[in-house]
Amino acid sequence: MARIVVVGAGVGGLAAAARLAVTGHEVTVFERADTVGGKLGRHTHDTPEGTFHFDTGPSLLTLPQVFHDLFEATGAKLDEYLDLAPLDPIVRHVFGSGEPLDSCADPDEFAARIGAVLGGRAAADWQRLWRRAGRVWAASERDILRRRVDSPRDLASLAWRLGDLAAIAPGRTLRGLGRSHLSDPRLRMLLDRYATYTGADPRRAPAALVAVPYAELTFGGWYLRGGLGTLADALLSRCLDLGVVVQTGATVTGIDAVGGRVHGVRLAGATAPVPADVVVANVDALTVYRDLLPTPRRLATLTDRSLAGFVLLLGVRGDSGLAHHNVFFPRDYDAEFDAVFGDPGRGLRARPAVDPTVFVTVADDPTVRPAGHEAWFVLVNAARQGTAPGAVDWRRPGLAQAYADRVLDVLAERGVDVRDRLLFRQVRTPADLDAATGAPGGAIYGTAGGLLRPANRGPARGLWLVGGSSHPGGGLPMVALSAQIVAEEIGPAW
Repeated sequence: MARIVVVGAGVGGLAAAARLAVTGHEVTVFERADTVGGKLGRHTHDTPEGTFHFDTGPSLLTLPQVFHDLFEATGAKLDEYLDLAPLDPIVRHVFGSGEPLDSCADPDEFAARIGAVLGGRAAADWQRLWRRAGRVWAASERDILRRRVDSPRDLASLAWRLGDLAAIAPGRTLRGLGRSHLSDPRLRMLLDRYATYTGADPRRAPAALVAVPYAELTFGGWYLRGGLGTLADALLSRCLDLGVVVQTGATVTGIDAVGGRVHGVRLAGATAPVPADVVVANVDALTVYRDLLPTPRRLATLTDRSLAGFVLLLGVRGDSGLAHHNVFFPRDYDAEFDAVFGDPGRGLRARPAVDPTVFVTVADDPTVRPAGHEAWFVLVNAARQGTAPGAVDWRRPGLAQAYADRVLDVLAERGVDVRDRLLFRQVRTPADLDAATGAPGGAIYGTAGGLLRPANRGPARGLWLVGGSSHPGGGLPMVALSAQIVAEEIGPAW
């Protein structure tokens, strides 16, 4: 039996803790916040009309089989804890003009919807891209997502089939793939958006990210009744049932790794370190390498930081007739990415996008809002918090409220004006996410998307990394898979 300390009670940390506890290890989880869940955040707002509940992180569950496997591996059934509701449409895409395009988990039906809205050529283009995406998904799922990838050498040594290499197209961007396959600019815009799922700019993100829409639109998108935060509750319950000790309000300030192996962790306010044979860090990899190890270390894969998000939580009177997930695209997507990431080649600093893509989640769930009202989660791609050229100082007086006004104006320009129906609004900036979760700069995914992220094996013996900033990447299923990889590498206690 190993004494294992898990730093952080996000989904990756809780999933790893449960998997390790069920195999006989003594597991303790330390979480700096007062609640578990990490970026799977929740917020409630009380009004005279009733209480509004918001998911402030992920609003969509994909690859549900990953979570079925997780719960079965820990001796339970997912359906005993969570109420999964399939979504159709998964996402409603609203372009500058024309009828909305609703995605769904039936490839033939989605192609038919594309044909009805964008024409037969667009549908044929999508089906051709879809066949390629299927090959990329199969190769990624088989060779990357469920195994350790510690270095470029590991990727290079994989026994790729020639067809896999042709589909993955190393060196090609997602934007380039879309331009070569899709003649309709609206479909290209739809494909580009999936780069932001990994925090990346589609003009720089690898073409292999075409596997992301394939996974979402093949295995479906799901909502958890009561909100996605119920997943954190379910994982906490599994951990406690398995004997895991979970301490909230406990900040780990350092990892003792003298002599090249871990010996324990240091807690804020504690007089002595907590001994451990193994440490699993469910915090941003940048924080681990820069702040928690005895000697700060540089890692090439940590330099390219992901985008962040600017969020509005809205209490809205009446029924807006929106889908669960809605994406309102801008006229000029490149201008948005230039703003979010900056453009060093033209000497442009990052800045709030004037005409951004606006993502709106409106859950048709009576448990999350009073009757006759809607709880809106509004997300806009944003530069991370900071003063560097690739960041924005969101703490600058007046900026957050002024940009909130702009986002509501943009929605009104795109046909969804709720300014006269607002019961309240709350603003969350990248600076707020940084403060709440410890994500440096509020970067949602740690590093920008790619096939190579910080490895699960840390630089000291007995140190492991899980979560969206490490391999295999961001998103709830990827985070759960990182926990599975690490638990299998550590192995059972017997």
